[in-house]
Amino acid sequence: MKFSVFTVGTPEYDLEETLAKLKEFGYDGVEWRVNNFPKDEATLNSVPSYWGYNKSTVDVDTIEENAKQIKGLCDKYNLEISALATYLSVSDTVKIESVLKAATIMDCHKIRVNVPKYDGTINYNVLFNKTIEEVRILEKLAEKYNVKINFETHMWNIIPSASAAYRLVSNFNSKYIGIIHDAGNMVHEGFEQYKFGFELLGDYLDHVHIKNARWVEKEKNEDGSSTFEAEWCPIKKGQVNFNILLADLKATGYDGWLSFEDFSSEQTTDEKLECSLKFIKGIIG
Repeated sequence: MKFSVFTVGTPEYDLEETLAKLKEFGYDGVEWRVNNFPKDEATLNSVPSYWGYNKSTVDVDTIEENAKQIKGLCDKYNLEISALATYLSVSDTVKIESVLKAATIMDCHKIRVNVPKYDGTINYNVLFNKTIEEVRILEKLAEKYNVKINFETHMWNIIPSASAAYRLVSNFNSKYIGIIHDAGNMVHEGFEQYKFGFELLGDYLDHVHIKNARWVEKEKNEDGSSTFEAEWCPIKKGQVNFNILLADLKATGYDGWLSFEDFSSEQTTDEKLECSLKFIKGIIG
């Protein structure tokens, strides 16, 4: 397996600083966060954060014109681009095609696109059927550029579990449409036995995110019951059992990218980059 970092987790470093850190700590590649890069002065003067002012972000609006330069930076540090992780919706075909074009320039073989969220205001079946039609268009684009489009198992969207994800992608060619398995997200919603999910997804399993989460008591209610919520936590301290997850990946033949994204706050970014990789490599042996 190969190891990368999704740069949502390195918000205080710019692109080259991020690559230097990944090289220092022994990673094989980088999964770039691709989103709108802030341009207003107030944001640019704010404290970097995962989903706010994240300096380790490739601007989706200029990704084509900057693709060659970004690829050159990665080559300088001898790091592959494991994926381009966008926040684009399945209906945003113009920008998705732009990212696919950039991926070919960067010698990157996969991008992430978001499926719709589910909040109960629109019937799931309506959302699902509409998404199927939109992904049919994306499948043709993926084939045109020979770059795979992946969707992520994520809480509060229409594919929080491996089973729900398979129901969507099984309608398409696994050469062009796939799934990012994220066990940390599936602590919040969507947990299924890891091996069950990997066996079901089969060739659709194309990328794996490594992070962790745990359920904690948030308040006690007047009737004596308790309210629990899921929160992000260090890789070693949550409900994802990485011994089982990694053994099940191996047993089902997965030998692709493991990409880290740690949203916890108990360690510095450098400590997380160093300790998380050491921990996972220690399990793999």
